[in-house]
Formats: sequence, C-alpha cells, structure tokens
Amino acid sequence: MKIIRLALTIFLFFSTNYLFAQKSSNQENTFEIQAEKIISKMTLEEKASQMLNASIALYDYGLDEYNWWNESLHGVARAGKATVFPQAIALGASFDADLVKRVATAISDEARAMYNISQKRGMKGQYSGLTFWSPNVNIFRDPRWGRGQETYGEDPFLSGLIGSAFVNGLQGDDPKYLKVAACAKHFAVHSGPEADRHHFNAVVSKQDLYETYLPAFKTLVDANVEIVMCAYNRLNDEPCCGSSDLISETLRSEWGFNGHVVSDCGAINDIKANHKFTASDAESVAYAVKGGVDLNCGNLYKKIPKAVRLGLLNESDVDKSLKRLLVTRFKLGMFEPKGAGPYDHLGAKHINTKENRELAFEAASKSIILLKNNNNVLPLSNKLNRIFVTGPNAANIDMAIGNYNGLSSEIITPLEGIVSKVDNGVSVRYSLGVELNSPKLKTSFSMMHLASSSDVSIAFMGISSLIEGEEGAAILSSANGDRVEIKLPKNQINYIEALRKKIPNKPLILVVSAGSAIDLSDVSDLVDAIVYCWYPGEQGGKAIAEILFGDVNPSGKLPITIPKSINQLPNYSDYSMDNRTYKFLSDKPMYPFGYGLSYSKIKYSEISMSSTVFTDDKENVAQVTITNMSDYKTEEVVQLYVSDLDADFRVPNSSLKGVKRIKLNPRETKNVKFNIDKEILHSVNYDGISVFDPGLFEISIGNSSPSQRSLELGATISQVNFTVN
Repeated sequence: MKIIRLALTIFLFFSTNYLFAQKSSNQENTFEIQAEKIISKMTLEEKASQMLNASIALYDYGLDEYNWWNESLHGVARAGKATVFPQAIALGASFDADLVKRVATAISDEARAMYNISQKRGMKGQYSGLTFWSPNVNIFRDPRWGRGQETYGEDPFLSGLIGSAFVNGLQGDDPKYLKVAACAKHFAVHSGPEADRHHFNAVVSKQDLYETYLPAFKTLVDANVEIVMCAYNRLNDEPCCGSSDLISETLRSEWGFNGHVVSDCGAINDIKANHKFTASDAESVAYAVKGGVDLNCGNLYKKIPKAVRLGLLNESDVDKSLKRLLVTRFKLGMFEPKGAGPYDHLGAKHINTKENRELAFEAASKSIILLKNNNNVLPLSNKLNRIFVTGPNAANIDMAIGNYNGLSSEIITPLEGIVSKVDNGVSVRYSLGVELNSPKLKTSFSMMHLASSSDVSIAFMGISSLIEGEEGAAILSSANGDRVEIKLPKNQINYIEALRKKIPNKPLILVVSAGSAIDLSDVSDLVDAIVYCWYPGEQGGKAIAEILFGDVNPSGKLPITIPKSINQLPNYSDYSMDNRTYKFLSDKPMYPFGYGLSYSKIKYSEISMSSTVFTDDKENVAQVTITNMSDYKTEEVVQLYVSDLDADFRVPNSSLKGVKRIKLNPRETKNVKFNIDKEILHSVNYDGISVFDPGLFEISIGNSSPSQRSLELGATISQVNFTVN
C-alpha cells in the first residue's frame, strides 16, 4: 500500500512540475538547462505558441497558460485595487533614487500579492502576470509628446538613476528568484509624434544616439533589468523590433544583456504594413526573431512555422528566443510548488496598506515643485478665515492618477486635502469656475464674489491625461495624445485674468497639474505663487495641502526644461538634440532643468577641490558646505554638473553627473562631497565614442542646472574650473 501511495505521489508531482523537480546540487541543474530540456521535446507549433504575449497552456511540459502583458508604471495598473503613486515624471522630479526604490518595492509587493490571489481565483489573463512592462526611460526631448509623463524627464543620467532604482525595487533582492520582472522601454529613440509612431523613421547621429538616447537603457541593463521592449519606429531606416545593430550588437553583444526582448504591441505587424520594410508577414516574423525579439505582443508569431518552412528562419533561432522566455519564467518561480517561493506569502493584507499610502504621500510631497513665491506668500497663514478654491483640477481625480494607472479606494483631491487640513471655523468655498479646456469662459457674479470676499484664492489649473497621453487614450487631444500647443488652455488663461482683475490686491495661488512642460508666460505675472504638482497620485491632494500650509517644505526639482514658448522648440519630428533640453538649449527657458524653490534659504559655500588638476591615480573630491538659514526643516537636492570648456567637438552646455538629497534641520550645516572620477569627465564625440578629453572643465554644484536663467531666478550655484591633463 505504501508503494502505491508513493507511486501516486510521484505521478502527481511530475504531472504538474514536468522535469522541474530535478533540482539537485549537480552543476547542470540550471534554469537554462531545464529550459533546453523542455524545448527539445516541443514541436515547432508549440514553440511558437509560447512566443506570443497570450501564451497557451501546454500541460505536458508543465507550462500553464500565461499572459505576459502587465503594467506598473507608478503602481500596479488595470488590475484592481492598488496604491496609486505619483506619475513617473513626478518620481523623476523627486531626484531621489532611494525613495523610488522604496516605491517600486511597495509596487512589487502588491504585484506579487495580486498574482497570488489571481492564481487562486483561476484568473490568468491580461494584467494578472508577473512580467511588468515598466519603466519607460525614453528621453522626454519635446513637451508636445503626450507620453512624456511616463518618463523620468529629459536627462539621461537622471533617467538612468531613477529607472535603475525602480528596476531594483520591482525585481527584489532574492539571489535566485525575481519578485517580478521589470522592462526597459521603448528601445530606442522613441518620443513621438504619437500620430506617426507606427511608421516614422528616427534619423539620429551617432553622437546623439550614444550621448542622449541610449545611456539610460545601458544603466538599466547594468542594473540587470530582465526585459527590454523594442519600439514601434525605425531607427536610421531599420525597424527597431528586429534591428541587428540595436538588439544583437548593442544590447546583447556590447552591453551583455541576457534577458528577453518583447515587441511593443503590434510592432511586428508594422514592419510590413507601415514601414514597408518586408514584403510579407512571414518575412517580418523572420526579421524580428533573427534580430533578437523573443516575444510578440500580438499574434504574428503564429506564422513562425511558416517562416521556417519557407527557409526564412531557422528553428535554432526560435529555440534561442524561447529559451530566454522560459528562463524568465523560471526566475519568477513559476515552476516551484505553491508556497515554496520567497514571495508566495504575499496576499491581500499587503495591498494598499497604510504604509504604502504613507509612502505615496511622501513621494508626492517630494515631487511637488515651488516655481514662484512672491513676497513669501506661501506657506499660507493659519489665521486665514476664508479660502476660495477653484479650477477644473481642484476636485478632479484625473489630475491625480495620470495614465497607466491603478485605482485606490482613497484618492484625495486637492479640495479634499485643503478641507481636511484647515481648522474648524475656517470657511473653504469652492466653485469649478472654468472647465478643463472648453473654448468658452463662463464666469458669474457669485464666482467672482467668492474670490473677492476670501482672504486667498487657490486656482487648480493645468491639464490631465485626457489631454495628453498615448495614442487613442487621451480623448480630448486633437493630436493622437500629443499637444499642438503647450500653453494653458485659453479659457483657463482668461479665467485667471478675470480673477486677478477682481482681486488685484489679494493673494492668488496657481497650482498646475500636468505631466509635461506648460508655458506659463501668459499667467506668471498675474499670480503670486506657482506650485507644479504633476499627477501626484492618490495622496496628492493631501501633499498639496501640506505644502500650501507649510507642514511640508517643497523640495521637488524640474526633471525637464519649461520653455518660454513653443517658438523655442525645434521641429517636433526632428530627433537631433540641437537646441533641445538644458544640455543643448541656446535660448533662455522660462524655468530651467533642476530648478525648484523652497521655503528655506540654503547657503552654499565655494567649492573646495582636493586638487584643481585631475590625476587618475588619486582621489579627486569636490566639496561644498550647505547651510539651512531658515527655521524650516528641509531637504535640499544638491546637484553636480560638469562642463567641458574647450572640447574640439560639440559637447553639452553642462551635464548632470551627481545628485544627493540632503536633510537639513533649521540652521543646520552639512558638508556634501562628490567624487570626480574619470568616467564623469568623458564626452561623446561625433562618432558616438566616449572619450577622455583633456583640457579645462567647469564643476558646478548647486540647486539647479547652471545657467544665467537659473541665477536670475535665485538659484544658488558654486563653480570652479578644473584641469584635466
């Protein structure tokens, strides 16, 4: 009887964990070897079925049904209740890699918990898996791009710093298993126009490619990101999803990436239908697989057997791709007995917890930027008796959640945050005042009376993901999710003008919601203070109120440049970096990259260098002393920039090379040090080669990017020249 029971136990175990129980200590027992054993037994049609994002079950091999498509841009998206953290661009504005790693760790806890719950409920479709197609580290080169809100801004160093922290938080720190698999997208050189994304050809110089568009991806590969998503577009005439130069040579051979590559959704179909690069779908499939695209988001890889029969593709190429996919599933622990994995304990009690909501509040608080504060009108006094709250984003949850979002049972609007914040007896009056982007302005006597009879008016203006976003998702966009103008909607400008006319001598505070740069030139002189809050997540309303009333000191910094007008922008379709971003801008912007005010005055000392001549064999340190001159505790984002002053090829005006977020108590002084090593002194020449260029350099340390405009706005920047032999 014991023998029968033993045989039955062995049979059941192997029927659900085919070939995966052989995990002894022998050297061949690796995920790669196990994947090869499965592949050796599969038919070509079976292999093709596992290379689609909706992979079917093949129980003979222990392969359950699996949909690879899931999203977690700033919280688990589209999959039920989850903590909604600030939008990605806001996380970039924090300049805080430690914070972003903690945010991503919370997201991955919730993601694993949802997966475990979904498995028990038999839910195995889209948005129920463990492969998350985030983060987006494309360079936000033009504010018209509706998806720029998904990125960490315009700077490659910052994008890599924040993106790699996000990847590390998502994937976890177990030495053998991934908590979830993160994805760097969209590889590469992809940032609009949305209307042309399925067919445009990004023409880019070698210098721009290696100086601007690729570094953040390289940083994420160095952080062991498991997935890379190839982009819809062509790059210098080759469709990205199959480009041997981009994927086989750069990504895999040069950078050593050994995870898997997924196509953007429908991108394989675009190769023939929109790029006209191939003559048939079978040729497109062959081009993509041979080029290193392992997973098709779409259905075209069903034609893999046909491509092989036609001699366009070798089955060995298919095996190579499938092996990478199976290894990812092994890393995710999908073949372990239930309860044996390091993350199997996560469940409902780990979703949208009190701790995660507090973290969402912290993230929102650190991302909100104070751009203007005339006569220290902020923070607001607790002696106010009447407050007028108005504007289309005051009570609008769309301003909080951005795109690629989840939903929470606790999404706090700014109006709710303010009402919760004020003392009993303080009168908070509210009126919408103006719609988001209606062509008509309808003001009434009662609205204007609310403003004139209040001690302060707070106008919540800007846009939302209804106006900017992905093709087809931003339903109020006239340009497939992009913007053709970067000003505030005209009706909002008119309303602010009407408010100022009615209350010429009372404080008028402007709070702007957006995922991109808004030209504020028409309204900047009309308001006393400007707060830029992005799409701040579920706790955004609370964070805004805490900043307005001074319980939180604003510390966010711009991860983008805000131009004075659209006339400062090059042609949207031009991917040259000339006159783009703070690195190459020749005009004065309205607000520079890295800029953001505080309620504290921070004093910077002159830079002290261990040596003003670079020597590769010694430690080179740049140091400043910073002092909080105020009675507010604060966090200061100290930024290091390097400028090559006498290169014989084009170099940036300056380049961000270091960031440290420093906590300062009232009247406290701290020393801040940066190591100046050979790597940060490299420049990329016209051939796209990173070179160590001797000559004169300038080191800048301060609270904004170094420029005349930064100094005009009151930024503090210390600079010193530095010789490299």
